[in-house]
Amino acid sequence: MTDTPESRTRAVLLGYFPMFIATLSLVTSIYNGYLNSKFVDLVQNNVGRVEYMKSCREIIEAYFQVKVRLRVLNAASDRTPGGEQTEAATAVAKFAALGTYLANLRDEAIRARYTKLSQELEKILAEARRISPDELTKRLNAIEPLFAEMNDDCVKSAKVAK
Repeated sequence: MTDTPESRTRAVLLGYFPMFIATLSLVTSIYNGYLNSKFVDLVQNNVGRVEYMKSCREIIEAYFQVKVRLRVLNAASDRTPGGEQTEAATAVAKFAALGTYLANLRDEAIRARYTKLSQELEKILAEARRISPDELTKRLNAIEPLFAEMNDDCVKSAKVAK
């Protein structure tokens, strides 16, 4: 049997072609792993963003519930010892809990602002029966910028995560 150029080419192809296929398969596998890790990151970030936005919606709703409950409590004054105090306290507690949850996902400055807002609402709650409706409105208006900052944080987080 003679060693012809055609048989040498065939031998080279038979030797290198499987290695080329194996290398191509390895590169494809690495790329697939990369795409899978990107997909997992995307899903995890989206789940976190959705959870954060849901909590933002809940805390905004809770804030307005607190305002309503405080006004009802203020209007009831000391005349009736009904459940207004309990409902207002529950609304403030829910707001504080949601604020703590959201604050734990953010930096220290934001955590301090959320804590301050919750503390201010608790102070207003403690005095809501004893102050005038005008004073209640004045105190709620005084903490409105803190709420606006919290709301802005929610909007910024939603825009950054997109």
